[in-house]
Amino acid sequence: MNVTDIRVRKVSKEGKMKAVVSITLDDEFVIHDIKVIEGDRGMFIAMPSRKSTEGEYKDIAHPIKSETRRMLQDMILAAYENASDAVEEQN
Repeated sequence: MNVTDIRVRKVSKEGKMKAVVSITLDDEFVIHDIKVIEGDRGMFIAMPSRKSTEGEYKDIAHPIKSETRRMLQDMILAAYENASDAVEEQN
């Protein structure tokens, strides 16, 4: 599995959510609505989720292995930082 594209849409409103990201896998499969969130211990990603009838949020799509989650998080956060740097250079 190769991440062949990462699209970052920064969120302009104040709050913990900083961006919404879409990733493309092997130029064939897209996962939308991955969130970049600023937490107490730094930035992290939250996979797309849906609220259940019990009020809990359940991931719709997510990595099975922790190594895969870590790899995706590292790639997405790097793309987020690059997008932030590009915006700053334009200003």
